[in-house]
Amino acid sequence: MTEMSGRELAKTIEEGVKEAALLSKRKYSLAVILIGDDPASEKYVQLKRQACERVGITMTLWRFDSAGKQADVLKLIAKLNRDKKTTGILIQLPLPGDYVPNELLEAIAPNKDVDGLSSVNLGRLIKGLPGLYPATPEGVINLLRYYQIDIAGKRVAVIGQSNLVGRPLAQMLLNEEATVLSANSLTKNLKAITSESDIVISAVGKRNLVKADMIKDGAVVIDIGTSFYQGKIVGDVDYKNVMKKAAYVTPSPGGVGPMTVSMLLSNVVKAGEL
Repeated sequence: MTEMSGRELAKTIEEGVKEAALLSKRKYSLAVILIGDDPASEKYVQLKRQACERVGITMTLWRFDSAGKQADVLKLIAKLNRDKKTTGILIQLPLPGDYVPNELLEAIAPNKDVDGLSSVNLGRLIKGLPGLYPATPEGVINLLRYYQIDIAGKRVAVIGQSNLVGRPLAQMLLNEEATVLSANSLTKNLKAITSESDIVISAVGKRNLVKADMIKDGAVVIDIGTSFYQGKIVGDVDYKNVMKKAAYVTPSPGGVGPMTVSMLLSNVVKAGEL
């Protein structure tokens, strides 16, 4: 079994971003909008700030109260869209209270949408056109390529159908000519789907959702899901038992996570070029 760590590849990508930032005539700047005080969101924002500092990207954090007004956030987004110094805009998800995510995401200029969640960028993804794509799915594709795992013609099960990960990832795999089966935690007889798949990818956030008896010998298993158990972040995959059957497995943490951050940084550079 080979452990698919994302740390080495993420470091290489960050080095490329750092070099691009040094050679560029303009400075790359990421604006992050954080609404509420969710501990997990606070941690993810801190990781993004540290990553930006490593590669020479300026990150500005804009905070809003969970009981605040959506109109105030929209005003800020409009201002950032016009600001030539801001190359990328990101809204930390999920959002609390009565905030409407789609309205806020659609307000971000497509060429500054570093999360790749606007209709324009998702539409470009579906058509196979260049654009800013969601960081986590793009990280998964790059990780598979790094470990020289063929995607074309393979049967791939994607568990999870969120707009942030599951749906765009399924489309990226289709663009790579894979046969994709999209499922979720409520899919009946999930084992029948995963046990016949060459690649199993889980992005649900349910501990031990994917067990060893759900995968075939020699399969590739990608763990994207995150949840908290006994004060620690854990994935969807029963790693200790799955590793005995799979040919490749990502650890959690340390697998897809580092790739997500590095691909976000890469998107900031792409946005700056746009």
